[in-house]
Amino acid sequence: MENKKDRLVRGTAFDGRVRAFAVRTTELVEELRRRHDTFPVATAALGRTVTAASMMGAMLKGQERLNINVKGNGPLGRVLAESNALGEVRGYVHNPHVHLPSNSVGKLDVAGAVGTEGFIEVIKDLGMKEPYLGSVPIISGELGDDFTYYFAVSEQTPAAVGLGVLVDTDNSVIVAGGFIIQLLPGLTDAEITEIEQKLGAMPSVTALLEQGLEPEEMMRWLLPDAVLLDELDVHFACQCSRERVEQTLISLGQHELERLIEEDEQAEVVCHFCNEAYQFNKEEMQAILDQATS
Repeated sequence: MENKKDRLVRGTAFDGRVRAFAVRTTELVEELRRRHDTFPVATAALGRTVTAASMMGAMLKGQERLNINVKGNGPLGRVLAESNALGEVRGYVHNPHVHLPSNSVGKLDVAGAVGTEGFIEVIKDLGMKEPYLGSVPIISGELGDDFTYYFAVSEQTPAAVGLGVLVDTDNSVIVAGGFIIQLLPGLTDAEITEIEQKLGAMPSVTALLEQGLEPEEMMRWLLPDAVLLDELDVHFACQCSRERVEQTLISLGQHELERLIEEDEQAEVVCHFCNEAYQFNKEEMQAILDQATS
C-alpha cells in the first residue's frame, strides 16, 4: 500500500451542532515503534494514545500544549503522549516489550496490556498560571471508550472516540488513525439517534484506512453532511536538545556532577520521548560543573 502523509481534518455537521476530527497517524505511530522498539500490543496502545493526543492537540490554539498520561494497572506501565496545536506529537510507553496472546476476538489485547483499572490524566498548558488537569478512571483499557468517557465526564461534552492501529506480521504499522465526534447543545433526540446508528454500523477505523479512505472520507462516513473547516499535517516532533539536556545536568547539582566525573568520567542522557542519546565526556562534564558552580 502506498505511503500517504499523516494528516488531520476538522469539520462540523448538523449546522454546527456537531464538531468532528479525523486523522491518519500511520507514519507517526511507525516512527514511534521504530524509535522505541515497541512490540505489537505496545505499538497499538501507544498508537491509540498519540492518535487521541493529535486530535486533542488540534482543539488547542497558538502555543498551548497538552499531555496525556494513561496510568493503568497492566504490564505496559504508563503510556504518555504530548501534542500541541501545530500537529507536533511525541509519546512513549514505559515497558515497550510487552507481549500478550490475542484477546477473545483475535485482536491485540490492548486492554490486557494497559489494564482495566487506573486513570487517564489530561494536562493542558493553556498559558495560564495553573495548567488545566482532567482525570477520569479507566473504564475499559481499550482507550477509545476511555477517551469517550473522559470527554463526557471531564469536559462535559458527549463524544464518540474511535482509535485504531493495525500491525503487520513484521511488527511494522500498516495503518493508524482515529476520529472524535463531539455533540454540542441543540441536537434533537432524533439527530442523536441517527448519529448513534451510524456509529453502530461503522466498520473499524483500521478497516476504513486500509481501504484507502482519507480522513475526510472517514468523517463523511459518519457525518455525510460534514463541512470541512481546515486540515493539519501531523508529525513526530521532540523538544529535546543538547542545550536542554545540559540544563538538566546542571540541575543535578554540584555533588552529583562531581560524582559522575569522578566515578564514570562521562554521562549519557537518553530522552524518554524520542530515545535520542546525548553523550558528554569528562571535559564536557567539567565545563557543565563549572557552569553549575559559577
